[in-house]
Amino acid sequence: MISISDSAAEQLKTMRDSQEIPNMFLRLGVNPGGCSGFSYAMGFDDNETDQDVYMDVKGLKVVMEKENLRLLDGLEIDFEESGMSGGFTINNPNATATCGCGHSFRTATDEGKPSEEPC
Repeated sequence: MISISDSAAEQLKTMRDSQEIPNMFLRLGVNPGGCSGFSYAMGFDDNETDQDVYMDVKGLKVVMEKENLRLLDGLEIDFEESGMSGGFTINNPNATATCGCGHSFRTATDEGKPSEEPC
């Protein structure tokens, strides 16, 4: 299960609605790389496959590949405003290590493939 704070849901809905493609949904995923082994992927998509699972979270359709569910189950997404900017934050209870910038992680059972490039 994924949780999205009220402020993040509001921001995501605004961003989704600004797309001019109908039936857009939030796609979450992980890619090998980043300082710690896996990097987060988050964006809008309109193409589902039979490898996907989906859920409705606060009126947002959230889709991810089945194989990523074990790495993202319990994920918490928030949006924090800071002065003249703001950004999404991710809390992943499965992560046993994260990099300093918070964009990559590894778990107790999956190390991913860290990249040579810093955050």
